[in-house]
This record gives sequence, structure tokens and C-alpha cells, in this order.
Amino acid sequence: MAASQVESGSPEQQRPAHAPADHPVIPRPKVGVVLVNLGTPDATDYWSMRRYLNEFLSDKRVVDYPSWKWQPLLQLIILSRRPFKSGEAYRGIWNTEKNESPLLTITRDQAHKVAEGLRERHGDQILVDFCMRYGNPSTDSVLRRMQAEGCERILFFPLYPQYASPTTATANDHAFRTLMKLKWQPAIRTVPAYFEHPAYLAALANSVRETYAAAESPPEVLVASYHGVPKRFLMEGDPYHCQCQKTTRLLRERLDWEEGAIQTAFQSQFGPEEWVGPQTVDHVAELARQGKKHIAVVSPAFSADCVETLEEIQEEIRDSFLAAGGERFTYVPCLNDRDDHIQALLAIIENELGGWV
Repeated sequence: MAASQVESGSPEQQRPAHAPADHPVIPRPKVGVVLVNLGTPDATDYWSMRRYLNEFLSDKRVVDYPSWKWQPLLQLIILSRRPFKSGEAYRGIWNTEKNESPLLTITRDQAHKVAEGLRERHGDQILVDFCMRYGNPSTDSVLRRMQAEGCERILFFPLYPQYASPTTATANDHAFRTLMKLKWQPAIRTVPAYFEHPAYLAALANSVRETYAAAESPPEVLVASYHGVPKRFLMEGDPYHCQCQKTTRLLRERLDWEEGAIQTAFQSQFGPEEWVGPQTVDHVAELARQGKKHIAVVSPAFSADCVETLEEIQEEIRDSFLAAGGERFTYVPCLNDRDDHIQALLAIIENELGGWV
């Protein structure tokens, strides 16, 4: 911020320039950066899972059926059963040491490392925090806290490399819902999809190379598994499917592999309508039936390992491949808080902060 905006004084509390002597001190103007991820239940018990799933599955960006049709089904049938199954899945991956989900642990670590990187470059004029679209820490609580700490400008960063309305858009929606309730809104910018960013692609390629180098033998095929969406979304203009396909191609080119060495598939189908495909769980089984004995799976759409990668890919999808005749299954971890991923996030943030710092 320009020095003329505030008078000298406490590093955190200042009296506005040209204000009378009895004017109360206010927080020094700052810029905020908020990293945003999908969400996490607070615990794995039935009621914690039910609260989390109710918030998630009631989001019109996720399930856009009419409420009169969807809510009775959700409240009376789905939320009576699914919390038990989802709770079991989360218990299998739960960070028992911190009593939280791995997604929460990893996102916090990412935020800490991003904060360190920005502090080295800009001192204390940037505050960094993180929030979840569903669950805690909530978007509303984090944005309000940042405003109270003096953030007059906030960069809101959904950690989804590919844009999708059920991920990026709903995260942004929720941020703006908070702004709608504030008397004094901070200026806000949202970070666009970054699947083409060279630093992101470099980190993704590095993670594949390192996993392959550590494997006893090289996998025959790499499957890039993305979270699925209904095919209708593609027809209605959502660019997610196209951006996933392009990510696979750009990753293959970055690795300098021949066509066909990486194949695109989609996981986590939910509901009766047609989704984009092929479905990962079926595709890996077909690869086994074709004689592939060793495959690897990478998840370019997930910035942090979560239940979809730690449980669905490493258990359900792995079991599907082995049951169909496969012999070795290698998982390439998400980028998480590895240094090259943090450097990629910092490069994106620096670009998006242009003119603010």
C-alpha cells in the first residue's frame, strides 16, 4: 500500500492519514490471499458425515435437479445411508494424529509454505489463509477474519487446475455470498484455471518422473484420472472436459512420451444420468483384460490427496485392475505441498496480484 495512506505508528494498528487525533486506530491495509479447496467433514461419525454430505449434495452447482424432486430423495434416502459408507472411507485415510482429514492437513501445509514464500518477497503486507467450500474452516469465517485484520484486497484462489462449475464456480459463488452480507466489501479477484501454466505442468511431470524412477519396473500405461461430471455439463458449456483432455496432452508433451502412453479417464460417477467417460474403474479393468500387467494412475485435477485419491483410486480402482488380471498398480501422489508445486502456486499468485503489491 502507498505510504501516504496511513500515518506511522504500530505495525498492525494505524490511524488513517489526515484523521483527527481522537480517530480510532484501524488495521494497517493489507492484501489477502485465500487458498480454497473442496471441503472436509469435521469427523467420521454419522452426524458429522451427514452434515458435510448435506451441504455438499444440496449445492445446486453439484446437483442441479429441482429441489422438490431432489431434496426428498436426498434427505430421506441418500443421507440415511451414505454417511455410513462415506464415514468408513474417511476412517481408512483419517489423519489420526491431528484428528482431521488428509485434505485439511495438506491444504494447511500448502498455505503455510505459500505464506513463507510471499513473506520472503513482500514482507508482512500480504496475509495468507485457507478455507473450504464445504465444512471448516468455512469461506465466510476466513473472509470475515481477513477483512477484520485489514485486508482491503483479497485474492481468492480455488485450487482446481481445470475450471468446472461444481468446483471453481461454486467456490467463487460462496465467496461472493459472503461479500453480499458485508457493509464494507474488500476488493476481490478470483484466480482462473491454471492447467496450462508451465510451472504447474513442470511439477506434474516431475511427480510422474519421480514415481516412475522409484518403481521396480516402468508402468506400461499412465492413466490420468479426473473427477467426473455429467456429460450434460459439457453440452451446456462447462469447459472442464476439454481442459482435462488438454491437460493430458500437455503432460504427455512435457514428458516427451508417444501418443497413447497417457490415457484420460474419469472417476466418482454419481447418479443415474450419463457422465463423461470412460469411467476409471472400468477403464483400468479393460486395460488388464488387454494384457497390461502394470499401470500407473495420476490425478491432475486434485491439488491435494483426499478421499477420492487415497481411498477411491488406491483401493476401489486398484482392486478393479487387479481383479481383472493386472499385477502391479502404481499411484502417482498429488502435488500436495512439494516444493515445485508451491513455486507454481506462488508464480500464479504473483501474476494475479499485479498492481496490488
